[in-house]
Amino acid sequence: TPVCYIPSSELPDDEYPLVLITGRVLFHYHTGTMSRRTHINSLFSKGYVEINPEDAVALNIEDGETVLIKSRHGELKAPVKISERVGPGTIFSNFHFWEVPINQITSEELDEKSGIPQIKAVAVKVEKI
Repeated sequence: TPVCYIPSSELPDDEYPLVLITGRVLFHYHTGTMSRRTHINSLFSKGYVEINPEDAVALNIEDGETVLIKSRHGELKAPVKISERVGPGTIFSNFHFWEVPINQITSEELDEKSGIPQIKAVAVKVEKI
């Protein structure tokens, strides 16, 4: 049954101007409990945050640097990969690596239709360390 789109309760604002989107990568399953024990780990071996080149320039961030990512729910440090795969105003991180526990800074608020946490999009700010 189709449902109508409902915007996230975590929209960007002046304090948290970017949207963090979390997701999977092709080479891993969940937290890597199984996939990090195989040769697949050689194809994708660490967590990082992807940021658009425009945002990287505005924040004076270079590829490979470690940044501080803050949300209303917490903060963590993560290496950055500058990538055009994400649009301006958006950052992306996979959740497969315990070294970058990205879901720890997402919202625990439940989606009213599915009853699962709204962990796929959260307003954040990124700071150069």
